[in-house]
Amino acid sequence: MDYNKLIAEQLLKINAVVLSPEDPFTWASGIKSPVYCDNRLTLAYPDVRGDVIDAFVALIKENYPDAEVIAGTATAGIPHAALIAEKMNLPMAYIRSSAKSHGRKKQIEGIINPRQKTVVIDDLISTGGSVLTAVHAAEEAGAEILGVAAIFTYQLPQASTNFTQEKIQLHTLTDFDTLIHLAEQQGKITGTQLKQLKQWYADPTSEDWRRKRNKRKHIRFIFSLGASLH
Repeated sequence: MDYNKLIAEQLLKINAVVLSPEDPFTWASGIKSPVYCDNRLTLAYPDVRGDVIDAFVALIKENYPDAEVIAGTATAGIPHAALIAEKMNLPMAYIRSSAKSHGRKKQIEGIINPRQKTVVIDDLISTGGSVLTAVHAAEEAGAEILGVAAIFTYQLPQASTNFTQEKIQLHTLTDFDTLIHLAEQQGKITGTQLKQLKQWYADPTSEDWRRKRNKRKHIRFIFSLGASLH
């Protein structure tokens, strides 16, 4: 099954992807983006949720067949990691961005034994910084990291550089390129909007991709890629 296209279709169907070039989204890294992917929405739709978990299981069996532990990033990766672990009958843990300041002051909840082969689950990859922080925490706990699996990647060059430098494998269910071309094929974005998205992708640190604001200040353009389905 072509999970890459299927998951992209599902994200579009549930309006998990929003394009807002006139009022771009700001990521934690400071990058301004005309597109936002909210993969948490997949949890609200049983059929979509089922497809996502089936795709994760297939991906892990193909790329990380020796997996012994499924570890989710807090918080976005936790629910998907739990569902994957349940389906694969594997132990599950989750990893905070930093250790708690109270209680047992743990960064990892659950058990990852030394040398256990671990797959880290996240919902999406932008630059990869947050999930690699989780990877480092698991490695410090003695885990053998097989790699990272996520629902979606923006395919930014910085992410590729970061994962290459850390020598960590990354596999995702779908990606930016698949999603935007599918959206164009389905008539959910125009050729001009596709060009704009490609310009942003070519250099996310630049704002050359941004349209000039409409002179009529009361007009604000927000386009949901899945809006035509409702």
